[in-house]
Amino acid sequence: MANGSSPTETPPSIPRRTTNGFTMPDTTPTNPLETIPTQAHQLPHNNIPNTPLSVATVSAALGIVFALGASLFVSGGVAGSWWATYQLGFFMAIWSFFHWAEFAVTAGWNREKLSVDSFLLDNGMTYHIAHAAALIEFFVTKFFWPHSKSHTTISIAGIVLVIIGQTIRSLAMIHAASNFSHTVATYKLVTHRLVTDGIYSISRHPSYTGFFYWGLGTQMVLQNPITFALYLVLLWRFFSTRIKGKHRNAWHNLDHPDHSF
Repeated sequence: MANGSSPTETPPSIPRRTTNGFTMPDTTPTNPLETIPTQAHQLPHNNIPNTPLSVATVSAALGIVFALGASLFVSGGVAGSWWATYQLGFFMAIWSFFHWAEFAVTAGWNREKLSVDSFLLDNGMTYHIAHAAALIEFFVTKFFWPHSKSHTTISIAGIVLVIIGQTIRSLAMIHAASNFSHTVATYKLVTHRLVTDGIYSISRHPSYTGFFYWGLGTQMVLQNPITFALYLVLLWRFFSTRIKGKHRNAWHNLDHPDHSF
């Protein structure tokens, strides 16, 4: 500052686009939460505001559900309660952890596609109906036929399957990094490359495989035979349709990795 003049300040860059409170300036943002997907098929659904406040709120809510569920699971359930069992506690904990992990892994290894939708909480009505059906079956059968949930071996096997599925899913997202996407891409970006090493050398679609095992494992934990069969059919049809849709794209057959939910 000279002769009493004000110090020179660099004017802020003019935003070139705004989506639900997220501003993308001309310069690269310094805060990771300021980033939003740049491809049209990656933009948020806007059902949940795509803001840092939403991310913080969702993370806190998932953390509370995880803590309650983990406490219920570790304690073996609430003594004298017909419904507050360790199975329900594990389901609550792993459900909340899954959605938090989807956002966390995207933030760490695929930041350009990061948005509030990375939590996968806005994942379609069928997804929420399936989880609601699982809880309804659990509570109804536990109330009317309490001994139907007493097969500990089945729940333990389900816990193991869930952990395996979650591990496969997260490793697939981490290893594919920027090649991964929660939505199916219909065109090839120049940054996309074929991923054939690591977990992709074992499974062609490890993210699908991981969630398939994860979903079935949750129903084994809850000992829900009806929704287990429902999950088996729905997940198989869903991922089969996804895989066929991806392979209809000629560019995908040439050099594209597993890259979508």
